[in-house]
Amino acid sequence: MIFTDSTYTVAIAKADAMKQEIERLGGAVVEYVDTPIAETSSRMPQLTTSLLQRHGDAWTHSLAINDLYFDFMGPSLAAAGIAGDGRPVNVAAGDGSESAYQRIRAGQFQAVTVAEPLKLQGWQLVDELNRAFAGEKWSGYVSPLHIVTKANIDFDGGPNNAFDPDNGYRDAYRRIWGVQ
Repeated sequence: MIFTDSTYTVAIAKADAMKQEIERLGGAVVEYVDTPIAETSSRMPQLTTSLLQRHGDAWTHSLAINDLYFDFMGPSLAAAGIAGDGRPVNVAAGDGSESAYQRIRAGQFQAVTVAEPLKLQGWQLVDELNRAFAGEKWSGYVSPLHIVTKANIDFDGGPNNAFDPDNGYRDAYRRIWGVQ
């Protein structure tokens, strides 16, 4: 099952890429669900129940463009007798919200999130602006993909329910800027 929101071009691109990869690997997408992310609180409980009735055990995994879809799925899954660590296995392809960290840590209706390093990106933004104002080219740095699971949730900011790499990036930027 893939959850996306067609009001956002980037969401459709992410969902389409997920679908292509699943099919390339020989899997099948049971359903491609287009539902507004802004309405997840009101739509996901009933939608989850409907999808369970329609697909039953064929619904083994959920891939969503954002953790928000899973914020409101758990109660319906639990009401259907599904264990928090059972199927469907829920995976978010972007965000890394505090609630996602909590669900992953507790093993409750989410197994994975692809977390954004928002603090690192803030520091990078300042660095890129400094480069632009100085007439220099952009750094070329792209933060690496970080997949949060129960096995690695205690690292890189996980205890604070956020992805903040423990790689010394703040000190590196301070050195670049000549600030200590």
